[in-house]
Amino acid sequence: MTQAPSVHDHITALVTAWPGVTAATGSRGEWSFRFGKKEIGHLHGNTVAHFFFDEETWLTLAASGRITSHPIFPEKVGPAERRMRTDDDVADVVALLRLNYDRRAGLGDRDAAA
Repeated sequence: MTQAPSVHDHITALVTAWPGVTAATGSRGEWSFRFGKKEIGHLHGNTVAHFFFDEETWLTLAASGRITSHPIFPEKVGPAERRMRTDDDVADVVALLRLNYDRRAGLGDRDAAA
């Protein structure tokens, strides 16, 4: 019997398939996805993802309920969190990582509300 991959493994397989993306354990134990030297986001286990967005993108994503404030920086616009409870949450974490990847890779702005 084959066991389904964990959320962490599933996201890692998808995101590291993008050109130039690497994944490794960060300095605080998080599983960090990087494009070059820039982090595009990181995971804490199979349940939480953290990101950093510019103010406009953060406000748009927060208004649509796709992200919440980062628990360490609850008063700041930029650091963000997305909990993963459902398959749709996991798919959106991948989409949010892709949003940051596209910005970092210079692939143009993707619609943050998509």
